[in-house]
Amino acid sequence: MKSIISVNLKKNMIIFKIADDAEQEDIIRTLKRKLPALKRLYQEESTPIMIIGKVLKNSEMEEIKEIIKEKIDVDINFDMPKTLGLSSIKRTFKKEIGVTETKFHKGSLRSGQRLETEGSIVIIGDVNFGAEVIASDNIAVLGTLRGLAHAGAKGNKKAIIAAGKLEALQVRIANIVKEVEKEEKENSKQAYISVIEDKVVIE
Repeated sequence: MKSIISVNLKKNMIIFKIADDAEQEDIIRTLKRKLPALKRLYQEESTPIMIIGKVLKNSEMEEIKEIIKEKIDVDINFDMPKTLGLSSIKRTFKKEIGVTETKFHKGSLRSGQRLETEGSIVIIGDVNFGAEVIASDNIAVLGTLRGLAHAGAKGNKKAIIAAGKLEALQVRIANIVKEVEKEEKENSKQAYISVIEDKVVIE
């Protein structure tokens, strides 16, 4: 059986490697099982923990950090990309994207430009203020999303929007519009936007 979390003890660091396909519920359950034994290694030590492997959402990282801090009060770092790359998009959103045709657009969209596509679209660049990107399924912006992104434009509420950084005033999924608050922009270094109970949620 594949290990959900493998622990590797280095000289100056303890590394937790999370399996790429692990579900958050299983990650938390495994952590709770492993932490008591790990705590016994610490005593007066303060060796930091580095978490690698699966690309996590911000909310998942916070939950994992809280679980570890309850048992072991040490520095916890995540070796995660600061902006989305092609590999992390594939790994993070594999389940949500499912079977859909994905197109790639190389370069940023300037003010006044409009890009429409059937299926999903990956923008290898920024979407600047005044630009629009519209897709019948998912939208992933590797750079900064400042303009309008409308995913699931034909009514697909399961569509998602992903962005390396979120600075847009508004995002849309299907027929649901979300005005982006200032606090949400500041907290969204890597934004994952989806519909939950008919509301657009930014993580």
